[in-house]
Amino acid sequence: MLRIEQISKTFNPNTINEKRALQEFSLHLAPGDFVTVIGGNGAGKSTIMNSIAGAFFVDAGHILIDGIDITREPEHRRAKYIGRVFQDPMLGTAAGMMIEENLAIASRRGKTPTLRWSSRAGDHDRFIEMLKELDLGLEDRLTSKVGLLSGGQRQALTLLMATMGQPKLLLLDEHTRCS
Repeated sequence: MLRIEQISKTFNPNTINEKRALQEFSLHLAPGDFVTVIGGNGAGKSTIMNSIAGAFFVDAGHILIDGIDITREPEHRRAKYIGRVFQDPMLGTAAGMMIEENLAIASRRGKTPTLRWSSRAGDHDRFIEMLKELDLGLEDRLTSKVGLLSGGQRQALTLLMATMGQPKLLLLDEHTRCS
């Protein structure tokens, strides 16, 4: 399902600040596999996550999901395969937009982008049902701005949004912060 083949990443190459973060790193995961990456600061954990998600391109190697080489695909194109929850509950949602608008955007992740972010017919009821599952009372606050939510509520919403499209791969950065 996920194949990382000998990826390497160096930040600030050929400068005094050069930092080799990954060197010929490989990882193979089958569908249903669950992996926890543990290491100290600067060990490369975030670099691996950001490489997979497409936050930047690797210098060498290949990243494949279901046999599709996504190594040079931009982050927005990888979104149809990957859901992501960040460590910081302020990331992953748009604070100035309503809960319903955030969910509408997430429901179209990986699809052809449009200029509207409002819900489509039938989405409203579906969003209410999904939010009820969280048991946080958010189903009654669809028109509330996400920036008004607590960190835990926002993190739960981010997790819901990350899984809406049933991604092939879910990246959780310090997921124990989800409440």
